[in-house]
Amino acid sequence: MPSALINVMSAAVVKAGKGLLRDFGEVDRLQISRKGTADFVTSTDLRTEKFLQKELLAVRPLFGFLLEEGGEVVGKDAKTRWIIDPIDGTSNFIHAVPYFCISVGLERTNEKGEAEIIAGVIYDPIHNELFAAEKGQGAFLNDRKLKVSARNTIEDSLLVTGKAARNTGYDQEMFDLASRLSATGAIVRYFGATALDLAYLAAGRLDACWYYTVKPWDIAAGMLLISEAGGMVQDMDGKPATPYSKNLICTNKLLQEPVLKLLAKAA
Repeated sequence: MPSALINVMSAAVVKAGKGLLRDFGEVDRLQISRKGTADFVTSTDLRTEKFLQKELLAVRPLFGFLLEEGGEVVGKDAKTRWIIDPIDGTSNFIHAVPYFCISVGLERTNEKGEAEIIAGVIYDPIHNELFAAEKGQGAFLNDRKLKVSARNTIEDSLLVTGKAARNTGYDQEMFDLASRLSATGAIVRYFGATALDLAYLAAGRLDACWYYTVKPWDIAAGMLLISEAGGMVQDMDGKPATPYSKNLICTNKLLQEPVLKLLAKAA
């Protein structure tokens, strides 16, 4: 049975998902504003974030927040905070492509002073799929326990990457690695929603993912899902990843070494 914590998180994202579905059905009417220099954000993005913040404050009033749009909000419990991406896959959403999700991770600072994700949920409202994990308790899709895939050769695998952030200079490396992987016979895709990619890897639908630039709200919940489903999460130097890693490589463990070797050749 899901814990009280997972129930709280699940209820919040499912409620928020109803609003996303409504606006997704009217995507052509959405008001779009400029966000920074890299991408666009819809009014739905902002509204969903505020809704999630309100829902989670009501049930855990001491916790702080790290929000994609709203930044950091320090809570009375300075060691615990929610990390929220109200719409991961914003560009897909704007273009009416049904591949996006809500991602919520719960971060807690342990006795060593290290930040770790202790719970996470990713909700795909289009398919009504709720991915959830709690540290040490496994990962689940709705009521089904998740396990990463058992594919052990790159040529039989489905691999996913994401576009590097603008002006980082990683685009050529990304294409070089994708070309090397494709040359082995692997299927390489770019779906445009990092958090949902990670959830799919935890579910065994994908076999490896890599990203040259990531943010905490992109990966916090997904990292825990993969770990709890038996996968491996590292940065591109082969070190254990944290929510604040600048890049990320995730696999079903069996593919970790060959993917890292190809990545090193592409660098």
